[in-house]
Amino acid sequence: MMTQPSQAGIAILIVAAGRGERAGSSHEGPKQYRRIGDRPIIRHTLERFRAWSPSSPIVIVIHPDDQALLAAAIHGLTFDTPPIVVHGGPTRQQSVLNGLEALAKTDPSHVMIHDAVRPFFSAALLDRVASSLQAGSQGVLPAVPVADTLKRGSDGMVAATVDRQGLFAAQTPQSFSYAMILDAHRKAASSGKADFTDDASIFEWAGLPVTLVAGEADNTKITLARDIELANERLRSTMLPDIRTGNGYDVHQLEPGDGVTLCGILIPHDRKLKGHSDADVALHALTDALLATCGAGDIGDHFPPSDPQWKGAPSRIFLAHAAKIVADHGGTIMNADVSIIAEAPKIGPHRQDMRQAMADVLGIELERCSVKATTNEKIGFIGRGEGIAAIATATVAYRRKD
Repeated sequence: MMTQPSQAGIAILIVAAGRGERAGSSHEGPKQYRRIGDRPIIRHTLERFRAWSPSSPIVIVIHPDDQALLAAAIHGLTFDTPPIVVHGGPTRQQSVLNGLEALAKTDPSHVMIHDAVRPFFSAALLDRVASSLQAGSQGVLPAVPVADTLKRGSDGMVAATVDRQGLFAAQTPQSFSYAMILDAHRKAASSGKADFTDDASIFEWAGLPVTLVAGEADNTKITLARDIELANERLRSTMLPDIRTGNGYDVHQLEPGDGVTLCGILIPHDRKLKGHSDADVALHALTDALLATCGAGDIGDHFPPSDPQWKGAPSRIFLAHAAKIVADHGGTIMNADVSIIAEAPKIGPHRQDMRQAMADVLGIELERCSVKATTNEKIGFIGRGEGIAAIATATVAYRRKD
């Protein structure tokens, strides 16, 4: 059996200070704050690290202008220890050094340095990197072999074909002994060298070894506007929809009267339904079904029979209230189905009016509303004409929460 790599002592440094100019301008801000799958890119990245190691200290390096953007992006995202947020410098190299300095107070043994705009890495990749660190590697670089034929150009012409044997494309998280990478960064800064494009190259410059581990084809860096479009398409194709189904049941006694109200429609009859409101058993069941899709209790919680203000109230008020609660929770009602169980009156002649009344209250298309009826074959209290029951099912699609 393979043992899981230890995450103890590993800190996470997220580099998010860039302006993302090649991705084009957007009201959402730099590319790390653009939304893919209804969440900012940086949030996807943080969620994956948090899921992999909830207790690891995290430093996020941002541009000074992006404080509010980051706060909005991670709102509601909980951490065992709140992330340390520091401002970056004019170069990526300086930004990473600022982040490394901020980590000193957490005293990590190792650090994973990751681009905020690489949100599609897997836990398996992090495990490979952590295993290499655990085995004694001082620096670890996830990389993928170069697959394309490479050409060197000059003045718009091909000057030579480059041998791709042994060439790799570097990815992140590039991971290191914390003390060693901090020292290497400090030495590079004090020597005036500021042209390093990644942290492994600084480690190499300092004469320190970097171990290669297998990267991932999906661990791409979002750079251009087209990359954001492709990321959205990818998430749409893989994200499970949040579809919920709720059920409701209600029953009311019949008593002498001149008609029953079902699905908001008064049907002439020699009985009426007994209840504190208009006793619309069908809408009561549907109200409960809707409330069930977001865990909002039942109709009695919102409209207690002991409250005199609901005496004789039309049940469409209850249904509209449940529909608003669903909407407030980010839900869209996809389907509403009611089955009425009664010996009388006949439902068939009124079915279309009942469906339309439901559709009007819920604000959905008529084809999404269904009303069915059956008898109880003369069995039990319903079969004896002592009451009417209803069973309802509601299907609601909810926006995935951040």
